Amino acid sequence: MLTISLCMIVKDEESIIERCLDSVLHVVDEINIIDTGSTDRTKEIVQNYTARIFDFAWCDDFAKARNFSFQQATKDYILWLDADDVLTTEHQQKLLQLKKSLNPHTDAVSMNYYVLLDENGEIDTIEQRCRLVKRSRNFQWQGAVHESLRVDGRLYHSDVAITHLPLKKDTDRNIRIYEGLKAAGHLFSARETFHYANELKSHRRFLEAINQYNSFLDSALGSAEENIEACLNLADCYQHLQDSTQATQSVLQSLLYDQPRPETCCRIGRYFMEQLKNKEAIYWYSQALQQPSTTLGIHKRAYSTWMPHLQLSMLYDRLGLYENAQEHNEAARRYKPNDKRILDTKKYLYQRLNKGK
Repeated sequence: MLTISLCMIVKDEESIIERCLDSVLHVVDEINIIDTGSTDRTKEIVQNYTARIFDFAWCDDFAKARNFSFQQATKDYILWLDADDVLTTEHQQKLLQLKKSLNPHTDAVSMNYYVLLDENGEIDTIEQRCRLVKRSRNFQWQGAVHESLRVDGRLYHSDVAITHLPLKKDTDRNIRIYEGLKAAGHLFSARETFHYANELKSHRRFLEAINQYNSFLDSALGSAEENIEACLNLADCYQHLQDSTQATQSVLQSLLYDQPRPETCCRIGRYFMEQLKNKEAIYWYSQALQQPSTTLGIHKRAYSTWMPHLQLSMLYDRLGLYENAQEHNEAARRYKPNDKRILDTKKYLYQRLNKGK
């Protein structure tokens, strides 16, 4: 059975570090904690789990910190987590099973990352990340912010999932690092340009974000998933600037890079819905339900589940096709059984269908 070194970089995580370590303690064979300058009880708490605690002088470079953490590992494979990540009981068992069954020639294992949960604790956003890598391959992290692990060789996509449960977030940290790099004359790679644009967008600096997204797309160096996300984020920026024409064009531009994603289909459906072009809107929302799910990039489940069903219910109601409307509302309710809009629509459609009986 393979052995696993857990490698983490942490700072001031006293409120959540136990939760994370408790969820993997009996699964991994070694715990390496790299502290980047905690001033709270983080290191004191970690001592209850491992003596392998290493100090790293923070230098505004996540890749350097993660590469240092990997250098401390001594087992067959390296698992990396952040302090606000956890493995549920179900996925602890799956990881234990993976330890027993994984082909030893495997170089890297990807896992689903439940990035965001909704208000009911249901999975909202999923991303696939390589989480377990063979130590002997010496894979390296790249990028000061939004760092990426470059892997190759024999890859395996597992059914193990890691859940992100943040309690706090330094919303300015990443953009501070990017702007420090920019001031120092650092030439951004295409990937850095893409993520810098995302940070500018999240800080509502929409014109600057638009310029960076366009620079990224003009480079033609992004993956299909990154290009599509850039186009949809561009659309959001233009929408905030009340430029609906450019917003729509940005959504349509995303179709140049690959087959339509459910989110793209829903956005086009909304455009036609707002134009009261009901049949055209029905076509695009139906397409959102028919697109195959991709294991690449970020998958926002709403756009392929309850959202298109709810919109289709509203559209069929407009056309007086109440049975179709009810069918899609019930489909939406299976995903969000307590949603007030869906429950109100259920009552409304019941009255419509039973009127005159």
